[in-house]
Amino acid sequence: MFQLRQRYGTATLRPYSVRPGNATLPVVFRFRPESVEAPALDPHARDPKLASVEALLLLADEPLPARRLAEAADLADAAEARALVERLRELLDADGSAFQIEEIAGGYQLLTRPRYHPWLARLKRTGHDLKLTPATLETLAVIAYKQPIMRAEVEKVRGVACGEVVRQLMEKGLVRVAGRHDSLGRPQLYGTTKKFLQAFGLNAIKDLPEVEALRNPGT
Repeated sequence: MFQLRQRYGTATLRPYSVRPGNATLPVVFRFRPESVEAPALDPHARDPKLASVEALLLLADEPLPARRLAEAADLADAAEARALVERLRELLDADGSAFQIEEIAGGYQLLTRPRYHPWLARLKRTGHDLKLTPATLETLAVIAYKQPIMRAEVEKVRGVACGEVVRQLMEKGLVRVAGRHDSLGRPQLYGTTKKFLQAFGLNAIKDLPEVEALRNPGT
């Protein structure tokens, strides 16, 4: 100690446990945990509400109206459901997903994109294909475009009896009794169903193609 005082005079020695005032902190101590920025979220990530809407659309066997989506996902209202569906539609497009959201029969449905149909057709999912004969398709088209319509009017357009064909269409769930005509005997009127819209990818009857667009250019 005497030798130290001879060398440094009467100045008080700094204890070894105390760092000098001008000392630089080690790197590990220069940053507080709260100053570290959190990693940016994936722009395609789904928040809980969006994920629930996606799960519901994936599970549903039929189109879900916005009101039904809101109820099932505990959303504020149908407007919020529609906004989330639009956001999900954008994400699926940005992801290059094989799925897309279509508005069909008054609701939303998650469907595969048309370009994947050749591969999906190889699965040959029996029981899901809606097979219609030309006569059945023709009768269905008359009912779809002229509904509500009596069976006699359908037969007048087609030129043949259609009772059996109409019955088959009703069994398939594509045609329903839409009321009764005011004429003598009050015959039944026929119209298409929600299943018809779903089967042909339509949101409403007004979305049927114009008759002129169905004509061959040479006719």
